[in-house]
Amino acid sequence: MSRVCELTGKRAMVGNNVSHAMNKTKRKFNVNLVKKRFYIPEEDKWLTLRVSTSALKNINKKGISAVIKEAREKGYLNK
Repeated sequence: MSRVCELTGKRAMVGNNVSHAMNKTKRKFNVNLVKKRFYIPEEDKWLTLRVSTSALKNINKKGISAVIKEAREKGYLNK
């Protein structure tokens, strides 16, 4: 399973490790993902998603229904 947030579409970025001698080697900046269950009262069901912690902050701010609606409009969530 790839490390992609199901609500925001965030995925790993690529960058460099830079040593003190300015040697550069490739590295990955992974997304901080958590597996979380959400209750959706409109559909009266539970939904399990792998979401980034920044998406959790959006859910706390806007509510799960609004965030899921935005994700479906952008094409990230097809459930």
